[in-house]
Parts: sequence; structure tokens; C-alpha cells
Amino acid sequence: MPKESKAHLLVLLNTFLVAGSFIASQKIAGLIHPISLTLLRFVLASILLSPFIFFSSTKREKLTKTFPKAMMISLFYALYFIAFFKALEITTALNTGTLYTLVPLVTAILCIFFFKERISPFQLLIYLCGIVGTVTIVFKGELSLLLHFSINRGDFIFLSAVLFMAIYSILTKFLHQEEDDVLVLVFMTLVGGSLWMFAALMLMDIPLQWSQIKGDAFMYMLYLVIGATLMTVYLTQKASIIIGPKKVMAYVYINPASIALLLYLIEGATLTWDIGVGIGVSAVSTLMLLNHHSKR
Repeated sequence: MPKESKAHLLVLLNTFLVAGSFIASQKIAGLIHPISLTLLRFVLASILLSPFIFFSSTKREKLTKTFPKAMMISLFYALYFIAFFKALEITTALNTGTLYTLVPLVTAILCIFFFKERISPFQLLIYLCGIVGTVTIVFKGELSLLLHFSINRGDFIFLSAVLFMAIYSILTKFLHQEEDDVLVLVFMTLVGGSLWMFAALMLMDIPLQWSQIKGDAFMYMLYLVIGATLMTVYLTQKASIIIGPKKVMAYVYINPASIALLLYLIEGATLTWDIGVGIGVSAVSTLMLLNHHSKR
């Protein structure tokens, strides 16, 4: 199988892992502060990955050289979570889910400056179709919810989170060099993310309260650590290096569809015809966007 095809399969797997993280996060929401929870995710993921790094002399040698770029990449990864959680103190999950559909478009705009790429009118139309499809899923096909959507201060904060997520993906590709080891970069990104989140924890005077994570909550936490942190960081960085950030972020449009499908399979949630239409529009938009990028 060609390298690019494998990269697309990695991103598809990553999309469903991220979708699962929304479900798992909902199960443990409110137990401890979200920033403390994210710090725990980064710390545990770093610990789990550390033996694969330190037991290899080749990988150990690359730690020092990788650290500066990993700190830069992880800064924007951490800033995304901080802005996301800060925004949720003021706005709703519905609003953030809607605004998150802007990530592919923002990524494409930033690629103009980082990689001298252009956005054609047809490409812009596909982005807009993708946004329409995902918004249909987010609002569950209810026009009344869409009409009552309004921008507030929390939404402006989340717009900065959208920017940070786009920069995170772009820097992974922009700072990559041939001699880089992806596993080492992932490990150092997680370590860097832990340092940035710990700094945020200290500045905001947030208690750890990690002892609250027990029983079923611990199992959901394990999924967030292994599936939604360790694996997604690796898959995103690996795919971004091979196919570029614009193609990776194009899969954002099927994120709400993935959540809807997982809820249907796991919890038997109902899939209405209008949500089905939204899933179809999102999927077609993603495929058209990927095809357009490939031709260019």
C-alpha cells in the first residue's frame, strides 16, 4: 500500500479515536478541573511511551535536538486545550462544536504563509459545504437551534483555540526534518505539553485532585491517555509529515459524524434523516477536498 494511502488510513483512525474521546470525556466531566485532567493525560502518556525512548540509544541521542521544536509544537497544543476550557466557562459545547468546523479553512489560510499554497474558489466552496454538513450534525438538523446561534465572548476565546490547533498541525510539518524520529517527537511533544499545562495549573492556582479518578472513571481515563492522547498525537504528527496539514485537517468535517456513529453503535442513539444528510454532505466534502489537494 502506498505511503499516502496508509497516512489517510491513519487520519481516519485518528478521527474515530478523537470522536471516542468526546464520549469518554463526557463520562468523567466535572470530576476534576479540565486543565488538571489534561495534565494527567499528558503525564501518563509520557510515562507509557518513555520505555520505548530510553531503552533505545538511537532515540535517546535525538532527545536534546528534538526538545526545542517539540516545545514550540506542544505550546500550541497546550494553548488549544487552555483556550478550549476557558471558552467553555462562558459559551456552550454546541457553539464550540460549530466553530471547530473552521479549523480546515484556517489551516488552509495559514498554509499560504507557511508553504506558499493558494486557496482556489472551488476549494473555498468545498470548505463552505463541509462547514454546512458538520453544522447540520452539530445542530441535529434543528433549524431553530441554528437561528438562535449567536457569538459571545467565550466564542471569541474559542476562535483562538481554532487558530492554535491549526498552527499545531502546520508546525509539525514545517519544523520536520528528514533525520527526525516521529516517536521521539511525539514523546517530547507530550513532555512539552505536560510542562506547559503544569505552568498553566500553577498560574491559575488549580488543584490536582487526581485521586478523584477511580473506578469506571479510571478506565475512561486510560482510553483518554492511550487512545485519545498517545495514539492521536502520533497519528496526527505522522500523517501531517506525509500528506501535509491541510489534508489532515480536512477530516475535521467528519468528526461530528464519527461521534454520531459511535453513539449509535455504543449507546444506541437515534440517527435521524437530517443528521444522515449532514453526515453525507460532510463525507462528500472531505473526499472532494482530499481529491482537490491531491491534484494540486
